[in-house]
Amino acid sequence: MHPRNVWQAMSRPGYLLSAWPWRSAAYLLTGALIGVVVLVGIVLSAVTGGVLALVLVGLPLLLGTALAGIPVAALERYRLRLVDADPAPDPHEAPREPGLRAWLATRLRERATWRELGHVLLFAGLLWPVDALAFAVFLLGPFTVVATPLLMAVLGEAKVLKVWLVTTWPTAVGCAVLGLVLLAVGVWLLGVVAGARAGLTRLLIAPREADLGARVVELARSRVRLVDAFEAERRRIERDLHDGAQQRLVALTMTLGLARLDAPPGPLADQLAKAHQEAGTALAELRELIHGIHPKVLADFGLEAAVADAADRSAVPVDVDLELPGRLSPAVEAAAYFVVCEALANVGRHSGASRAEVSGGHRDGRLLLRIRDDGCGGARAGEGSGLTGLADRVSVLDGRLSLSSPPGGPTVLRVEIPCEPAS
Repeated sequence: MHPRNVWQAMSRPGYLLSAWPWRSAAYLLTGALIGVVVLVGIVLSAVTGGVLALVLVGLPLLLGTALAGIPVAALERYRLRLVDADPAPDPHEAPREPGLRAWLATRLRERATWRELGHVLLFAGLLWPVDALAFAVFLLGPFTVVATPLLMAVLGEAKVLKVWLVTTWPTAVGCAVLGLVLLAVGVWLLGVVAGARAGLTRLLIAPREADLGARVVELARSRVRLVDAFEAERRRIERDLHDGAQQRLVALTMTLGLARLDAPPGPLADQLAKAHQEAGTALAELRELIHGIHPKVLADFGLEAAVADAADRSAVPVDVDLELPGRLSPAVEAAAYFVVCEALANVGRHSGASRAEVSGGHRDGRLLLRIRDDGCGGARAGEGSGLTGLADRVSVLDGRLSLSSPPGGPTVLRVEIPCEPAS
């Protein structure tokens, strides 16, 4: 696996013979050259803006200075590829409207713009001298020591680092060997400076946290889209079953009923009666399946009416005390109805309760539901229980599910789903 940045490359034995030292040197050298240009540009802009401050021309110049970090940061994100192959995304948002005014308004409101302005000021005042100094000390210095024999051959003598005068060949060769050692150490230190410099730049103008936050937001949006698509598919299946298979079963039941009336008593009439009964059972099961997928009362009248209907069909008597300000989003209503139905089904199958209660409402931007029964308690989430499925269904909508079920009861299931009433 190829190293993604200079730090990974330095941790491997072949670093000195790879291209990473030269990439680090190119990163620092281009940083020093760009820093000089940026410093000159800032000084000229500040001087010109100060001279023309008495006229309106100075305002655009000062505004340009405030936005100067944007192109420099874009260039720096491009230069990061020399020592860091990880993407450096642009943190700026696209303007909601076309035109220069909208672009300026968007940029001046963004935190990234002012962070990039701080970066360009730090770049012009401090970072480029560090780049230049590291390049000169860790690369040019050792190269001049290595070149001592060449200088001896051309000039007859050499002054190493402008300090030591070398006039003999053995001393010149010794300086060259020392220069190779210094070059190896300097190249490694050059990578350290380039890696630290790139890390600081990424922190200022392309933080990984911003990219992670954008991914989290996109993940949340995609999850909402999946929930909406799932609910739309459920409704399509319910509609197809209601308008297709159910109508055919109704027609079959009527046909078998008429044939049963016309058939004379005997084995054929008995078989027709049996077939008519089976068709009726299948029709009842299909209607129950359709009702469980997405009941018509939920789509037409909302969560309150649907919960009341589920309570009427429960095997255990259920008291309902649910007050809502109106309709909620379809996904929230479907998830809440599913939780209530499953909870009441569990009460009827496992709790041994004589009575249950469903209560709740909408407060502080959240739908609150409470399902309580007076059964034996001892319910546990996890280990493949149905409560795990309920928790997953609620968590898709950023909701929370909590369970209290001590031995002996009562069992209380609480659900919170963030939502707002539908307009």
